[in-house]
Amino acid sequence: MSYFALIPAAGSGARIGAEGPKQYLPLAGRPMLYHSIRCVAMPPIETIFVVLSPEDKQFSMHDWGEFSGRIEPLYCGGATRRDSVLNGLVSAMDAVDADDWILVHDAARPCLPKADLERLIDEVSSDRVGGLLALPVAETVKRGAADEQGAMRVTATQDRRALWLAQTPQMFRAGLLGQALRAAGSAVTDEASAVELLGLQPRLVAGSRRNLKVTFPEDLALAEATLERT
Repeated sequence: MSYFALIPAAGSGARIGAEGPKQYLPLAGRPMLYHSIRCVAMPPIETIFVVLSPEDKQFSMHDWGEFSGRIEPLYCGGATRRDSVLNGLVSAMDAVDADDWILVHDAARPCLPKADLERLIDEVSSDRVGGLLALPVAETVKRGAADEQGAMRVTATQDRRALWLAQTPQMFRAGLLGQALRAAGSAVTDEASAVELLGLQPRLVAGSRRNLKVTFPEDLALAEATLERT
């Protein structure tokens, strides 16, 4: 049994408003993708598969020598996250067995703490399904709907005790993950959702707020401040 990481990095990151793909935006002197790779470049993970767009021209312009022998770019990214992860998984199967663990990590989560990754691996390695890092919801959650004038109104208050915010990495056996992604439609937004559609219940492992996702321009400053404190 071995451990591998897979980072889908074929998206454009339109919500951040940058001219190019957000995974290459500068962050603490390096492209953001560098930091996300560094987060998972530790034992027991053997190889990090980085799934890129077939048209990607930027990856080869950066120095990845620090990860020599541990990183493998795959130019097979698809139109959606699900497509990129599935394509990457299929491309990696010459090196990966069905029972090996795959940890899928966001290219836009550059601040994953080492302790969070270690906790995920420790708790999920003996799980029959797999699991993911997640945060229990701390705020009061409202459900809303638009009224006749288009203003959003509260329709219900949700019980937050059962609600979690999904993070990455998400860790599943390669064979199970491939089966789940093939059966799921492209609309699924994470790997756990695909596994859930098989009728399985992935394990929730407590993460931390430091593992933030860079989605909007203001998140870049938060990520840089977080990296400076580590």
